[in-house]
Amino acid sequence: MRGNEVIYSLGTSNRTPGEFLHLLRSLDVELVVDVRRFPSSRFQHFKREELVTLLEGEGFGYVYLGQELGGYRSGGYQSYLSTEGFKRGLEWLEELARERRVVFLCAERFPWRCHRRFIGWELEREGFRVVHVIDEDRSWVPKPR
Repeated sequence: MRGNEVIYSLGTSNRTPGEFLHLLRSLDVELVVDVRRFPSSRFQHFKREELVTLLEGEGFGYVYLGQELGGYRSGGYQSYLSTEGFKRGLEWLEELARERRVVFLCAERFPWRCHRRFIGWELEREGFRVVHVIDEDRSWVPKPR
């Protein structure tokens, strides 16, 4: 690791396409990594197929890692952290984040209510600085564990 790598986390929430794209641009990200286990939404523009089209049309890359890193796990997400599936997904996310400026994405706006916090903690253990973006002027960087 080069050190000091930053990776962002973001929830789609009820953002408009314009708000969402503005946030991505303000973070200067290149790649969106979707960690939703079920990549659908009540908002059409956040359904996987629509999201890919939106992102690629604006010059952002997209990778789906919801199979490996998505939430809603039998036994709870904390117990899932020790599985080979999670470890494989985390390694892939780390590789992507070393190559490009990455944001990992789920639906919940607040990371303390989402499995993104667990992913963030594991990334921090690997030396990444994780910034959970809530809004353009508000982020959450948890205290080191």
